[in-house]
Formats: sequence, C-alpha cells, structure tokens
Amino acid sequence: MLDESITSEERFAVLVGELLSYPGVTPPADGRQAKKGFGASGLKVHDKIFAMLTRGRLIVKLPKARVDELVVSGDGERFDPRKNGRLMKEWLVLEPTSQIEWLALAREALAFVSAQH
Repeated sequence: MLDESITSEERFAVLVGELLSYPGVTPPADGRQAKKGFGASGLKVHDKIFAMLTRGRLIVKLPKARVDELVVSGDGERFDPRKNGRLMKEWLVLEPTSQIEWLALAREALAFVSAQH
C-alpha cells in the first residue's frame, strides 16, 4: 500500500539507500555536481542508468516486453524524454500515485541493466 505521507523524493531516497549495497551501483550525483538532462538524477550500475527520478516520477529501464506488459495493464507509461512523441521502448514511467512497489521495480531494472554489462 502506498504511503501518501512521503514525497516522491523521499521514496526515491529510500530506494537509493537500499540499492547502493549492490555491487557496481553508484548514487545519483549530488546537486552541486549534477548535470541537467537525461539521467542527471540517475542511479547507475556499471555506469549505466537503471532508475531515476524526474519531476516526482520514477523512471526505470526494463525489457521491452515488461514495459509493454505494464503499459497495457495501466500501471505505467513509456518514457518520452523530449515530449515529442518519440517513446523509449525500454523505459517505464511510474507516477507518484502508482501502487506498484518502486523498490521491487528498481530491483528488476538493476538486474536487467546488470545483465547487459
């Protein structure tokens, strides 16, 4: 069940804290070092982004078939980083109100991106 008393930023911070113990995982750059643009708030494994927080929404990289499944079920949408209709097939966006467990989905993303390394 979603705890609506915590912000998306707090939810993401918990997720980051949990996943930093995995080999190869590095935290997002802090505000002083962060660049603007794609992946600026990204959680990485072996220098590849697998999860990020953008405008309060969790964005994760998953296999296309898994993204398709979650989009069809109404649990997420494909990521459109430029807002021009060019959707990224392996990136899923979850709204802050999503009932899907962010940590579980981020672990799926971590496993997927790690396997590509």
